[in-house]
Amino acid sequence: MTKSELIEQLTDGHDILNKNDAEMVINLIFGRITNALADGDRVEIRGFGSFSVRERAAREARNPKSGELVEIPSRKTPFFKTGKELRERVDC
Repeated sequence: MTKSELIEQLTDGHDILNKNDAEMVINLIFGRITNALADGDRVEIRGFGSFSVRERAAREARNPKSGELVEIPSRKTPFFKTGKELRERVDC
């Protein structure tokens, strides 16, 4: 599902919510999650999952084309862990 499909599904069958309002709400939620992760915070949505930031250590890798070693610096990456309720719903 894409973001535009999500907005479309939110507005289908709801007279009180138009597409512009739904898009604004979706952008606001995603923006707040992004800002929290950028600040190093953890975001937890009960029954759905939690977003956090993990640090990946620096490492050496090999360029597949030339075969030479390349240094990859450490970096922070977003990580999502599913909640128990979501895992159980998907598994059924």
